[in-house]
Amino acid sequence: MSTVEGHSGKLIFGKLGGVDILAMQGRFHFYEGYSMKEVTFPVRVMYELGIKTLFVSNAAGGMNPAFKIGDLMIITDHINLFPEHPLRGKNFPTGPRFPDMHETYDLGLIKEASSIAKEKKIRVTYGVYVGVQGPTFETPAEYKMYRMLGGDAVGMSTVPEVIVAHHCGIRTFGVSVITDLGGFDTPVEVSHEEVQEAANKAQPLMTEIMREMIKRS
Repeated sequence: MSTVEGHSGKLIFGKLGGVDILAMQGRFHFYEGYSMKEVTFPVRVMYELGIKTLFVSNAAGGMNPAFKIGDLMIITDHINLFPEHPLRGKNFPTGPRFPDMHETYDLGLIKEASSIAKEKKIRVTYGVYVGVQGPTFETPAEYKMYRMLGGDAVGMSTVPEVIVAHHCGIRTFGVSVITDLGGFDTPVEVSHEEVQEAANKAQPLMTEIMREMIKRS
C-alpha cells in the first residue's frame, strides 16, 4: 500500500458520465522503496482489464515563470530522470522492445481537454514534466537545471506509469497541478502540507475537465 499522506491506496471501480472507470486513489512511488515493477504494476493490471485510456494527475513544482500556484498544466511531454527505467528487464509482449515515444501524451486528448477548458473558462497551461526520484523537494540549483533542460514542472511520479501505459498501447492524458514554484531569483520554501492544500483547491477544476472528457469519449 502507499505510505504517503494523501494517498489512501484504494482501487475504485465505478461509472463516470455513464462510462465504466477504474480509479486509483493514490499511487505507489519509487521513493517509497518500491521497485519500478511494483510502481507500474497497477497499469499492467489495467491493461489486462481492457483499459484503453489512462488519465494521470500529479502535484508538481513549477519552473516556468508564467505559471502561478494552483495552475493546471496539461502535460505535452516528459523528461525521464528516474535512476531506473520501468521497461528494464525482459520485454513484456504488450509492446516492442524499443517503443517509440514521439506522442507519449495523446494529442487528440490534449486538444479535447483544451477545448473543454476554453468552454468552461478554466485556465490551463501547457508544458514538459520532469520526473525525478525524490523524496526531497528540489534545490534552487536543481530547479534551474531542470528548466535549462526544457522542463516546465517537476515531480516524483507519473513518468514510470505513463511509459508502461504507452508501451501497452494505452492512450494517455496527464495534468500537473502547480503546487509550488522554484528556480527563480528568490528561493521559496515548500512543505508537503502546502502542496496538498494547493492541490486540493485546484482538484475540482481538473476533475471537471476530466469528467467532461470521459462523457465525450
